[in-house]
Amino acid sequence: MSEANATIPRVLPADAHGVAEAVALLKSGSPVALPTETVYGLAARADDASAVAAIYAAKGRPDFNPLIVHVPDIGAAARIAVIDDRARALADRFWPGALTLVLPLRQDAALAPAVTAGLPTVAVRIPAHPVMRAVLTDCGLPLAAPSANRSGAVSPTCAAHVAGSLAGRIELVLDGGDTERGLESTIIALRPDGWQVLRPGPVAEAQIASVLGPPLLDQTGAIEAPGQLASHYAPGKPIRLAAHDRAEGEFRIGFGADEGDFNLSPTGDLMEAASRLYAALHAAAAAPQDRIAVVPLPGEGIGEAIADRLRRAAA
Repeated sequence: MSEANATIPRVLPADAHGVAEAVALLKSGSPVALPTETVYGLAARADDASAVAAIYAAKGRPDFNPLIVHVPDIGAAARIAVIDDRARALADRFWPGALTLVLPLRQDAALAPAVTAGLPTVAVRIPAHPVMRAVLTDCGLPLAAPSANRSGAVSPTCAAHVAGSLAGRIELVLDGGDTERGLESTIIALRPDGWQVLRPGPVAEAQIASVLGPPLLDQTGAIEAPGQLASHYAPGKPIRLAAHDRAEGEFRIGFGADEGDFNLSPTGDLMEAASRLYAALHAAAAAPQDRIAVVPLPGEGIGEAIADRLRRAAA
């Protein structure tokens, strides 16, 4: 990237030309920001140590935090992870989609060591977004792709968020419009004796339990997947959660009848609230108020994932 273009990444429409540009950069080892159905991801070829290092450098990401590998189909997933009957049942139900599985790493998986952060497992997902799927198919490579933002900051749900967060750090963003889900994928780990949710997301625990039965209760406490750090998704200002009252100097994130300065969903729809959560946090970060308040939100279903992101943002 030349000095003249070093501050703002190119933003191209996610059409055939844009996909071709992205594929060429990915094959050369450069990271590219791509839309998915969850949030925008910063993708690089997962089989190249230098390419993966470029993700960590762009994000300023801790090198003990593993990355999710995105693949186009179950065959590609089986080349890097051990796919048992449980994983196939989940794939049949939820892939392509917003579910990431942490599975045993195949000994012959051709992945850069930094992708798994030295763990014997790998996080893998088949995304549903047509642009991400087109790039995966055309480049023929597994792509490591965490969220396309500075590490620990608010995740991006549109191309403008990416360009602002990673200015001077990447060359290209494909603009696929606003993301549909607005929250990162659900992550579960398949254990020898059961399964556990590592990160709540759009696929609810009850949906997974309908396939696999109840989850294990004990958590290891180890960092096995993205989004497990105590402080994450932070807008850079103090956040007050479950704020029934109003206070001076706060940007208020509302819900339902409590409009606030940014209403996650005037109709009280939790799915809409999830899709707008990061947009609200970006707006709060840019607002003149030096503090943020979030109204009480329902905790059922995807409300659990919203609460998880807000707790980490406030940590």
